[in-house]
Amino acid sequence: MALARLGRSLAGRLHRSIYRPPAPTDYHASVSRPFAPTHTGVCVRGFASLTYNASSMIGHNLEGPLPVHIVKVLDLVVHMNHARPMSTAAASKVPVGARKVGLKVAMMSPGFVYEPYSPRERIPFWKRWFTLSGWRRTKEDIILEMKNAYAVSRLRKKTGYTKNQFYDQALKIYKEVNTLMAHGDTSSLRKILTERMHSTIKNELKRRQSMWNSVHWELVEPAVSIRTLRARMIGLDKNDLDKAFIQLTLEFVTKQKFEAYNSKGAVVSGDKSKEVLVKDIWVFERSLFHPGAYWRVCGRITL
Repeated sequence: MALARLGRSLAGRLHRSIYRPPAPTDYHASVSRPFAPTHTGVCVRGFASLTYNASSMIGHNLEGPLPVHIVKVLDLVVHMNHARPMSTAAASKVPVGARKVGLKVAMMSPGFVYEPYSPRERIPFWKRWFTLSGWRRTKEDIILEMKNAYAVSRLRKKTGYTKNQFYDQALKIYKEVNTLMAHGDTSSLRKILTERMHSTIKNELKRRQSMWNSVHWELVEPAVSIRTLRARMIGLDKNDLDKAFIQLTLEFVTKQKFEAYNSKGAVVSGDKSKEVLVKDIWVFERSLFHPGAYWRVCGRITL
């Protein structure tokens, strides 16, 4: 008898511990708390966190049929998760018979001067060879010269580059750019300047025109001296060395004549009867992989 009463008591406790309250009649009430909206149609949680919170809130074991409110919550979660991909797929649907066309984007210029030239400070012989800082400096100088040699060797291999021929071409470009700037011809300048350099020159011409109405510029040939200060290669693909740009930094020392006029034609600056010694440092750029590529000015360096 006592054993029977003990058994009924344990069964009652177990029944109370596993009893679940009935499902709410309005399943939206059960969803409103864990899925509190921040804005209309926006939920700040991701799909993984939503499914986890729904199952932990309901606390239903996975055996047997799911109650109605659990099914409604999971249906809402799946609907929220698939709303964006479905709409995206519909928006990106390709019409029947449409032809896929590959888009090719060709880089015409890197748009910057790679490792701009700056003069190296001279150090005495004893410091270079008998001090730790001198050894570091010697190592840096050797690396810089190796970069120069490598860029020139790639340029020579791909284009047949020779120094004298390039200097003649660079001087012609130098003269043409300065002449077109004196005339204010920005359209013709576009052919021999990179996009970034062309934008810089246009801004300079606008500032100049606000001060002077016109200018006279003349180059006294031949040039006093031309020398290469730096050569750099900008690679685009480590697996294809030919996909690269070469930048050569040249120093021009020339004699020039200059004179500026106001709107009335009066001289306001310079004297075209006098020759002035001018030193300019320009950076020339050329592609190694574009068909019909040619040299253009990509920058100027002021020391």
